[in-house]
Amino acid sequence: MSKISCEALSRTAEICEKFNCDPGELISILHECQNTLGYLPEEVQKVIADKLGIPVQKVYGVVTFYSFFSMVPKGKYPVSVCLGTACYVRGSDKVLEEFRRVLGIDVGETTPDGKFSLDCLRCVGACGLAPVATIGEKVYGRLNPSDIKKIVSEFED
Repeated sequence: MSKISCEALSRTAEICEKFNCDPGELISILHECQNTLGYLPEEVQKVIADKLGIPVQKVYGVVTFYSFFSMVPKGKYPVSVCLGTACYVRGSDKVLEEFRRVLGIDVGETTPDGKFSLDCLRCVGACGLAPVATIGEKVYGRLNPSDIKKIVSEFED
């Protein structure tokens, strides 16, 4: 049984057609599919490869090469902690550890309720606010581990 709906696969085919099934538009197609579906599971990659007339290994290679793409569903609120030099020097490793503790998940995982996922990244571009984390599109700066529980509680329903 497929893990992804027929509607999602149909939407994937429509996105490919929007880009004229042009293999040169692979990254644009992957971006739009991920923005639409939330992630790029194997079934979606197969549809893209078929529609573009390219090997599925090529699609998989692009998906796994770029850290932006994900093959697993992300939480409703994706948390990313910056581990770039400025953030790391100012304690982002401790901030990450506190997110792990508070959320009860490891990097690359999603909470069982699907609410949060946790990842790291190398630079947010807000080095003056180090250490930094993002939740969705919102940037949190000058973080201390003691801030994390309160920040997470802002997203509780």
